Amino acid sequence: MNENRDAPVREGETYDVSINSVGAKGDGIAKVKGFVLFVAGVKKGDYVKIKINKVLKNSGFAEAVQQLERPKREKKFETVNVDELKEQEEEPESEYEDTDDFGEELDEE
Repeated sequence: MNENRDAPVREGETYDVSINSVGAKGDGIAKVKGFVLFVAGVKKGDYVKIKINKVLKNSGFAEAVQQLERPKREKKFETVNVDELKEQEEEPESEYEDTDDFGEELDEE
């Protein structure tokens, strides 16, 4: 094993990665903990399980061992249609009486 102590990955480890781009020689490029890995036989946008084959000082090489289904991401904001928006805008009836005295009754006590 030709491991580098500075690399955040080790030979034989497996990771689930997204292929972010393709290099000049056609290998997919993925990153694990900021470390660049070249993966043969994949294309940009693939989501795969990889096994690390070789670790160098600044990069490494891996092979795709399984095609994975991309995990669903939770939406940060919910999408609503016009009818739902109108329902939300309607104020529910309040159990409190709306007055203009702004707590004057409390001042009297």
